[in-house]
Amino acid sequence: MAKLKVAGTWGGLIEVELENWTLHMLRDEVAKRSGLDPDSIKLICAGKILKDDGDATLTLAQLGIKENSKILSTRGAAPEEGKSIVDEEERSRRLSRVKAAATALSKRHADGSLPIEDYNIELEDQGGHKVQFGTETDQSAAMMGLMLHTKAKSLIEMEMYSDAVEVLAMAEESFLLCDPKILAFVDNLPMMEIDIVWCYFLLRDIKCLSDAGVRLERARKGLERAHGKDLSRLRLLQAGQSPEMALYVRLELLEGVVAYHTGQCDKALNALKSAHAKFLQLQIPDETLSLVMGMGFQEKDAKRALRLNNQDIASSIDFLIEERAKRAQKREEDLQRQKEINEQKKYGVTPMKKAVDMQMLNRLNSIGYARDLAAESLRRNENDFQQALDTLTNPKVNSSIQAYIESRKRKRQEQLVGISVDELVTMGFERGRATSALQAGGLREDIIQRLLQSVPEAHPASSANDGVAESSGFGGRESTSNEVDGGGAEQDSEMKDDTTDETANRGSTSGDDGEEEDQERDSEIEDDIANEIARVDSLSAYDINLVLEIEAINEYLAMLDASQESA
Repeated sequence: MAKLKVAGTWGGLIEVELENWTLHMLRDEVAKRSGLDPDSIKLICAGKILKDDGDATLTLAQLGIKENSKILSTRGAAPEEGKSIVDEEERSRRLSRVKAAATALSKRHADGSLPIEDYNIELEDQGGHKVQFGTETDQSAAMMGLMLHTKAKSLIEMEMYSDAVEVLAMAEESFLLCDPKILAFVDNLPMMEIDIVWCYFLLRDIKCLSDAGVRLERARKGLERAHGKDLSRLRLLQAGQSPEMALYVRLELLEGVVAYHTGQCDKALNALKSAHAKFLQLQIPDETLSLVMGMGFQEKDAKRALRLNNQDIASSIDFLIEERAKRAQKREEDLQRQKEINEQKKYGVTPMKKAVDMQMLNRLNSIGYARDLAAESLRRNENDFQQALDTLTNPKVNSSIQAYIESRKRKRQEQLVGISVDELVTMGFERGRATSALQAGGLREDIIQRLLQSVPEAHPASSANDGVAESSGFGGRESTSNEVDGGGAEQDSEMKDDTTDETANRGSTSGDDGEEEDQERDSEIEDDIANEIARVDSLSAYDINLVLEIEAINEYLAMLDASQESA
C-alpha cells in the first residue's frame, strides 16, 4: 500500500494501491472523509488537475501518481466547461456590450462631448484629488481602463470569475495604450495584475500557473514603483496611514500559492507566513469597533478607518470626520458640475461634436458678454477663445448671432407650447402681437385666448377672417395654408435659413431640439457602469474582507506542514 498526503478540503494520509485504484476511487475516498459531494471535489497533483480523460479504468500509477505524492483537494468553481454554444454566444455578446459602453463613455468624457444622460465621471487619486492623464488619448485610455476594472471587480463579487478575467484583459489592453511614464507612478495596473491572478486562483485554473507567476512579479515591481521601497512613498502620501495592507495580504497569498505549486516550498512558507502576519494586524477587536461605531459611524466605515490608522481610535475618528467633510464637499462639487453639464447641453455642441468649454465661457462672461451670446460664439469657433472674441467684437457678426439666438429661443418656445408665430398669423393675428404672446408664455389655448381677448373693436380683419381665426384654434394651419400673407412667407424663409445655418454650423445638439446622436448608445450597460463607479471612492480598492484569503492561507500552510512532517 502506498501513502498519499492529502490537504485542502480534507487533510491527512490516505493508503492506496497505486496499481489498482482509479481517480474515481480516490475522489470518492476524499469525499467520504471530507463529507462533500464527490462531483464538487477537484484533485491537483504537481500543479495539474487530475483527469482520466474519459477512461475510468486508468489507475493512479498510470496517471503519474507515486508514493508520498502530495494531493491538493479543492472544491468550488472550476474553469467553466460544457457550456452550450448559445450560452457562450450570449456571454460573448454581453462582454462586447461592456467594452463598447466603456469605450463610448470614456471618449465622451475625455474629449468633452456629452452623453444624453448626465454622467459625471472623473479620475481621482488616493487622496480623492482629480487627476489628468496627459493627452486626450491617455485620458480616454485611462478612463476606459478604470471603468472596465471597476466592472470586473463587481463581476468578482458576483463570483463570475471567467467573465471577470475577460473584462480585466480588456482593461489591461486599455491601460497599455497610456504613456508608460504615467502608469509607472500609479498602482492601478499592478492591482489589476493581482485581480487577474486572484480570478485564476478562484477558478483553480492551474494551467495559468506560469502566467500567474509572471503577473505577480510585474505586480510586485509595479507596486514598489508606485508605493516606494518598503512603502515609503505611500506612507508619505497617506500621512502614515496604511490603506494597502489588505492588498499585500492577497498578493503574498498568491505568491505563496504559485511557489507551492512550482515546488519552492521555502519561498511559499515565507510568503504565506508574511500574509498571515499582515492578516492578524488587520483584525479589529469587537470592543474597539464598537467604540468607533458608537460615535455614529457605519460598521464598514469604522473598519476602514481603524485599518487605515493602525487601530488608533482617536486617529480613526479624526479620519472619519475628515472623510465626511470631503464627501459633503464632493456632493456640492457634483451638484455644481451637474449644473454645468445641464448648461453645456443647452448650448449644444461644436461642429466637431465638443461641448462648449465652460472656463472659456466664464472668461467671456466676465468681460461683459451675455452667456448665451458668448457660448454661441465659442461653439461656432470650436472653443477657440481668441476667435470667439474676434467674432463678438465684429458688430455685424455679433448682431447676426443675436438674431440667431432669438430665433432659436422662439422655436424652442413654439415647440414647448405647441404653436408657432406662423400658425397664429394664419389665424389672423398680427405678427408682432403673436410674437409677444408667445414670449409671454403659457399653453396653446391660453395664448390664443389671450390674443382673442386683446383684439381691438375696430379689428381690420373681415368677419370671414374672424371666423377662420376662431375655428383654426383647433388645427387651423391646414385650413388656412393658402392665406399666408407676404410677411408670413418671408418668415418661413427666415426659419429655413436658420435651420440650414444650424445644420451647417451646429453639428448636432444634445438637448433642446431632440436630435439623436450619430451612434446608438447602450444606455443599460452605460448606466450599469456609471452606477458601479459611483459606489466606489479613492480607497475602495483596499476594502478587502479577506475571508477567502485566510481560508486559503490556512489551507496551504497545512499542506506545507504535512509535507515537512512526512519529510
